[in-house]
Order: sequence, then C-alpha cells, then structure tokens
Amino acid sequence: MKRVTNAQILGFDWKNCGQPDDPAVLKSLVLSPDPITIPGDLSACTSGSTSVELFAPLAVNVTLEKEVASVWIKIPCLDEVGSCHYKDVCDMLNQLIPPGQDCPEPLHTYGLPCHCPFKAGSYSLPQTDFYLPYIDLPYWLTNGNYRVQGVLSYQSKELGCLTVTFSIRSQ
Repeated sequence: MKRVTNAQILGFDWKNCGQPDDPAVLKSLVLSPDPITIPGDLSACTSGSTSVELFAPLAVNVTLEKEVASVWIKIPCLDEVGSCHYKDVCDMLNQLIPPGQDCPEPLHTYGLPCHCPFKAGSYSLPQTDFYLPYIDLPYWLTNGNYRVQGVLSYQSKELGCLTVTFSIRSQ
C-alpha cells in the first residue's frame, strides 16, 4: 500500500439508483468544502429513511469503477477494497463497535444507531464537522474519476441502492 500524503476529493455527487419502492433511501447528503482535502476538515449533513426494519444478515454489493479513456472500468475486489460483496454489514459494525458499547460521536449525541437492527423510520444527522486523517490508499486508487454503486439487500431482496461519483487528486 502506498501512503497518500495529501488527497483531494472533487465533484462529489450522489443519487439513489434503486426502484421507487425500495424501502431504504437516502434523502439528502451534503458534504463541504469542495474539494474535500484529506487530511482536513469535512462538514456533513444527511438524512435517510427505511420503511422496514433492517436486520442481519444485511448484504452490500459494491461496484467500484474508474474512468479510463472515457470508458468505465470495473475495479476488482482486492483486500476488501474495490468491487466487493460484503455478506453482513451488521457483523462488520459489531467488529468495529462491540455490542454494548456506546455509538461513537456524533451518532451518540443525535441518537443514531450503529448496530443492527435499524428500526423503520427516518434518520438524520444535522450539519456536523469531522476531521479526516491521513489514509492509506492502494496505488491504483489515486488520481482519476470514480463511480461507486452500493446495493443493500436482505436474502437477495434489494432494499436500497446508492451511486456516488467523485474525482480524486493525490500526491
């Protein structure tokens, strides 16, 4: 892995890509500044909802593509980065934040859950400031235009779909 000392994310955009009746949808997501500098400060505000309870096993199928010569090329899954299938996001959350432990800030302050199940309802995070630390990126995940699609599902039934596009400039 190559250490990226300074990176910028530009032109961040998102859209729901699922069916109109998908139960899980993102309603808003605003990130600033543009470009986002890593390391650096980020301000985020978001809201979403689910019309059904979301519980294990919640699978996510991620497709990561990079634009090369005006053609979108799918990046394979390498070391859990790229176009990967994650069998259970609930289990991943339990590994990051052990059950019984309080959710990290700012989730705790705003009463947002960080473990499954996620009850049906609306969730929102008001404008919140974060510090983005240095990150290790694979050498192939640097300068360029990217498109990421994530499909959330339970037992092969699609619950939601989100597509994010952005550009990365790194040194």
